[in-house]
Amino acid sequence: VQLQASGGGLVQSGGSLRLSCVASGFTLDYYAIRWFRQAPGKEREGVSCISRNDGGTNYADSVKGRFTISRDKAKNTVYLQMNSLKPEDTAVYYCATDRVTVCEGGPPPQIDNWGQGTLVTVSS
Repeated sequence: VQLQASGGGLVQSGGSLRLSCVASGFTLDYYAIRWFRQAPGKEREGVSCISRNDGGTNYADSVKGRFTISRDKAKNTVYLQMNSLKPEDTAVYYCATDRVTVCEGGPPPQIDNWGQGTLVTVSS
């Protein structure tokens, strides 16, 4: 059972990256999937979520309108498309499975799998 995040890298301000969260050994279909990030010296924060069934999504205010989360069930993968990147988006990004299958309006998240993280660095 493994969850792996990838797609990070170095990009200039205003650029784009697409992160991938791939599961092996289990299906992501049973979970809401959340992306988190942690910048140096800061606490981890939630970035985005996609619910299990209806594809409902939510985003942190800081990334609304710039980031898009999506799910490809055939590939057992969740993506985070990040556009108009800013230096303040620099962080290690993690994906996680949430047994609470809705992104909002339900119980607090119950994370049971974390990806290993992928570093995103945005230069000014």
